[in-house]
Amino acid sequence: MSGGTAQDPVQSGTAQDPVRGGTAQDPVRGGTAPEPVRAVRGLARARLGDGRVVLVRIESEEATVLATESDHPAADVLREALHTGAWRADGEPVAAGDLELLAPIANPSKIVCVGLNYRDHAEESGVEPPARPLLFAKFPNALRASGAVVEVPEDLSGQLDYEGELGVVIGRRARDVALDEALDHVLGYVAANDLSARDAQFSDGQWLRGKSADGFCPVGPVVTLAEDVEDPQALRIVTRLNDQVVQDGSTEKMIFSVAEIVSYASRYLTLEPGDLILTGTPPGVGFARTPPLVVGDGDVVTVTVEGVGEVVNRVRVI
Repeated sequence: MSGGTAQDPVQSGTAQDPVRGGTAQDPVRGGTAPEPVRAVRGLARARLGDGRVVLVRIESEEATVLATESDHPAADVLREALHTGAWRADGEPVAAGDLELLAPIANPSKIVCVGLNYRDHAEESGVEPPARPLLFAKFPNALRASGAVVEVPEDLSGQLDYEGELGVVIGRRARDVALDEALDHVLGYVAANDLSARDAQFSDGQWLRGKSADGFCPVGPVVTLAEDVEDPQALRIVTRLNDQVVQDGSTEKMIFSVAEIVSYASRYLTLEPGDLILTGTPPGVGFARTPPLVVGDGDVVTVTVEGVGEVVNRVRVI
């Protein structure tokens, strides 16, 4: 991942678009807003003015550079820093306003998603709530930063849908962990949007093409550390499509908690540092509405997770 190029593999199409930037707030907002997002605090991948991609610890207006990402195509400075412990180190100070925030995770070993994890969402989808976490996968090509333009192939744009979610970043290896130890393996949380092409998702009979196309997993803006989130089961999630609030739920309504998801997934998949888990979406998705609500060319989707952050992305049909 070259620190000296204008484009980042997990942040494309942003250079000339107004929905971008290194700040916590984005000008493309509106409608009935949730509670204000607090000042940015956490770990982030960012590009400096000299072109370097770095891992930084942000404390509101101040930031500290902890490590520099290599130019290897599979580099991920957050993942490497978690393995080496560099994320706990001291480093050079920089002004947070001078940072161009990228997707906080670049190349996780896996992105695990949970389907139908809110009872009301299962009901609006016309299916029975699952008896155990329903796991599926996305891939790193789907990651995008807050502010990035998500380019959607025209043949996937007919029923494009939003899904605002709480994302969980794994901080240390988890293999068959007990429920009461599961949260000890969580580094922190991100706001996430599980974009879904419903026509492909439902017609294919499996969810790969409809869920994991390029750009279908915007996350950010930073990894808010677990120590700064008092209770992951008490977070408001609000999704806006342009000026319209389309989802307004709470993680307290999850069928399976973050701890239950981590424990269950680790029974079958060894979770590695830097892995990402999307925990499911509350009700209000577009395909379940009458008439259906579709994300179209030029639309802006904003997902705000209380106490965690806000991810904002414009869609461009290509």
